[in-house]
Amino acid sequence: MTSNQPPPEKMMFQLTLRRRGISDQAVLRTMEEVPREKFVEASDRDGAYRDSALPIACGQTISQPFVVAYMTEQLQLQKQHRVLEIGTGSGYQAAVLSKLAREVLTVERYRKLADAARVRLEMLDCHNVEVMLGDGLNLPPNIGPFDRIIVTAAVERIPENLIERLEVGGILIAPVGPHQGVQTLTRLSRSDAGIERRELVEVRFVPALPGVAREL
Repeated sequence: MTSNQPPPEKMMFQLTLRRRGISDQAVLRTMEEVPREKFVEASDRDGAYRDSALPIACGQTISQPFVVAYMTEQLQLQKQHRVLEIGTGSGYQAAVLSKLAREVLTVERYRKLADAARVRLEMLDCHNVEVMLGDGLNLPPNIGPFDRIIVTAAVERIPENLIERLEVGGILIAPVGPHQGVQTLTRLSRSDAGIERRELVEVRFVPALPGVAREL
């Protein structure tokens, strides 16, 4: 007789998120639904549900599940939202966003990562995600505005051209700090009165670099 119970590592994955304070039921449900093992290297699949970052191609990483869930929760996503992600990486964060928002544009500077993420997202029917090869720190002027913006690589300061693309009522979240070391996850909220800035938790992300990467 087969059991409908999820495997132990996936049960622990959910328990860890709850214990660490993730309470948004839509975010928890989405984290359970998106198959993280599809976004990691084959050699790391056994550890896909551990709460740790893992290496992917081009010297990048897939963020630890808690950080993905926490950043997603802080965005307070609604189904009508249009979201911009800077730093596609494996495509895992974009897949999570796709379940909670109307439309996601995710920008990646490495062609190899962008192409692989596009294939994964198509395979998982994330048809509301567009993967764009480009410089996330210097976007074309015709892109935007957005209800939510998420930066998944470390910036020493939040670029003005991202803040300018944020709708009134919008939220931007980014890891801010030195490229080497610890950053502070920072949340900007735009209202008619201006920008409100709130510092959240300490994190470690790979640096956000300018330009489109040369072919490896």
